[in-house]
Amino acid sequence: MAVQELVEIKFRLADGSDIGPNKYASSTTVASLKDKLIAQWPKDKDIGPRTTNDVKLINAGRILENSKTLGESRLPAVEVPGGVITMHVVVRPPVNDRNNDKLKDDSLKKGGCACTIL
Repeated sequence: MAVQELVEIKFRLADGSDIGPNKYASSTTVASLKDKLIAQWPKDKDIGPRTTNDVKLINAGRILENSKTLGESRLPAVEVPGGVITMHVVVRPPVNDRNNDKLKDDSLKKGGCACTIL
């Protein structure tokens, strides 16, 4: 039975706070890592990710791909036993409904009113 290599990772949020460090198998996919990060996300934060697509993980200046494993991502600290990897987390801001916003903009351009009449 092969011994699974563990990688110790902490996540640095935009406000400078950290989640972790925690140990993960090098066979863990980036998408799975994002799921675990979302589950550990602090409840007191104003903006939090809802899905893995809302999160970008950056390590050594590279955005990690969801389909790759930690081992395939060639993390620099994997080569240093006992090293903790710090990954930067970028959360995509909530997206407005563009179709609804476009309708309002078109209405204003045509001289319409974007107000509600009671």
